[in-house]
Amino acid sequence: MKFVISSSALLKQLAALNGVIASNPVVPILENFLFDVKNNTLTLSASDLQTSMTAEMKVDAEEDGSIAIPAKMLIETLRNLPEQPVTFRIDLNTYAIEVISENGHYKLAGENATDFPRVPELKNAEAIEISAEVLASAIAYTLFATSTDEMKPAMNGVFVNLREGDATFVSTDSHRLVRYRRTDVRSDKEIAIIVPRKALTLLKNSLPTDTSSSVRMQFNKANAFFSYANITMVCRLIDERFPDYEYVIPQNNDKVLEIDRADFLSSLRRIAIYANKSTNQVRLKLAKAGELLVSAEDIDFSNEADEKLACDFQADDDMEIGFNAKFLIDGLNNLAASKVVFKLSEPNRAGLLTPAESEQNEDVLMLIMPVMLNNYY
Repeated sequence: MKFVISSSALLKQLAALNGVIASNPVVPILENFLFDVKNNTLTLSASDLQTSMTAEMKVDAEEDGSIAIPAKMLIETLRNLPEQPVTFRIDLNTYAIEVISENGHYKLAGENATDFPRVPELKNAEAIEISAEVLASAIAYTLFATSTDEMKPAMNGVFVNLREGDATFVSTDSHRLVRYRRTDVRSDKEIAIIVPRKALTLLKNSLPTDTSSSVRMQFNKANAFFSYANITMVCRLIDERFPDYEYVIPQNNDKVLEIDRADFLSSLRRIAIYANKSTNQVRLKLAKAGELLVSAEDIDFSNEADEKLACDFQADDDMEIGFNAKFLIDGLNNLAASKVVFKLSEPNRAGLLTPAESEQNEDVLMLIMPVMLNNYY
């Protein structure tokens, strides 16, 4: 088996697939990329048994064949090579691999390709086409709020609900919740699935950036399939019931704060430095006069800070409420609007963070749970 390929082109594709490979895989073969050459087309594959990614490239090949090549060693070799054609010469009897560059010759041991897990087949699937730009936005808005707690598997991914009228993407870690809705994405048949966080991270890092690209999404009961450009990704869905998120979103929030997003974010980042490191608590004191006081204190180390910000606050009374600064910062950091609206009701009820002006066909809502205030004033 022998083929010639551009070093930088190969590295680019392998880098997109490399995130699939686990640091401590269940079986050793998963530490490899699968190379499959057929009719001058090279198909690259990576898998961790839960998620698989493949990419296709044109190559100049003399023979067809398949081989599993150690991922780490190959990636590091290509990263340190300048752009040039490289030749792969593989003995399919001994699995010995030679990589020949302009000035170098590298030998490494591969493995039998038949030991590499097969990609699940597509059966009884529903399918939709979605803009790559829209999917990237949906992932960017929701991914940060997924849970990393393995005891809450339903929250370890993003809930995707496709209907005739819209598509809704929801994530939560029980302290915060993000609901991202698009009215320009629809499905003839209702689909409700939970896509794992790792798969969405891989998508986020490899989706095409041009606005004209689209992604074909296909789902059955067990797996989700994403096809775009020359890449296909298959992931096992989370087989759990997602929390009833609409139930926890408060409806009557009569206290409305409108403020410059960048100013609020910068202030929180500075004030959070002085907050207690275990609670990250910041206090928001809102006055009808159009002033927001952001403050924090760490009694154990005698640290404290406060800042005043101009805002528009519509309410019958002044208000004080506490939040984990990290959750507020994450929410503001993941909104693109110049101004944001923070809707509140009581100090013990969740706040709703939204952009002051939404994009067409887009509805973004971030829910953040408050924390009990320490009465240090």
